[in-house]
Amino acid sequence: MPSQGRATGSDFDFVRSASALTDAAARAGAAIMAHFQSLTEVELKSDQSPVTRADKDSEAIILAALAAFAPHIPVISEEAGGALAQLGRRFFLVDPLDGTREFIDKRTDFTINIALVEDGRPRFGLVYAPARALLALTPADGVAVKAELRPEPRGADFSALRPTPLKVRAANPQALTAVVSHSHNDAPTEAFLSGLNITERSSAGSAVKFLAVAEGRADVYPRFGPTMEWDTAAGHAVLEAAGGRVATVNGTPLSYGKVESGLRNPGFVAWGPAILAETQGA
Repeated sequence: MPSQGRATGSDFDFVRSASALTDAAARAGAAIMAHFQSLTEVELKSDQSPVTRADKDSEAIILAALAAFAPHIPVISEEAGGALAQLGRRFFLVDPLDGTREFIDKRTDFTINIALVEDGRPRFGLVYAPARALLALTPADGVAVKAELRPEPRGADFSALRPTPLKVRAANPQALTAVVSHSHNDAPTEAFLSGLNITERSSAGSAVKFLAVAEGRADVYPRFGPTMEWDTAAGHAVLEAAGGRVATVNGTPLSYGKVESGLRNPGFVAWGPAILAETQGA
């Protein structure tokens, strides 16, 4: 396992974060994939959403890695929770298995999401789709990359990967491509899309939708149904570093640390080219 070091000092160390959290993601991804073909345990949480042993095993690996790497930074994770009152200006958001329904259905569009929020914005993001061996993260401020990463119980060394830049594409407003939620599409989403010139569309689960825009395979991802901050922060960080934008329906940047709402997000739209967000008022 590579030497990870600790995140110390007054600023966030992107290089060490990329190393430590890529290693944790590879191990968490291996734990998830160990359950993929022989899923035996599915429970329903109080909100009736499913949780599996894969969620819990992945979370244990990531939380242990964050505790060793950045013990001074609070962590909020979907399954383990966390003390909202103690968040402060800087904290991690973790979704150890985003897209649990897709995982249960044996689809490949589920991800591990790890984000650092600072002063209300996602400053660092890592999204890992282990079934697709796709890693996307922000190894420097304002930089987004992707790399092939196979799930590995012994961990992985980010410096040994061959990352390539992520950049949103220049869109044609007369021929836009949309990506929507596979499990949570709704009437407001369809109404929003009807006001755009959408010529292609696809559906997916999890933070894979953010990556579709960040990779230049889609131009817009609207989401008006309920989401939590750990669902979106990592993908938001990657997309923003790739040149995209995530805004609420009122046009303001989607913010984080919304303790008063229990970390629930309002409706939002993720855009590739920022100019469209301005002209459409999203």
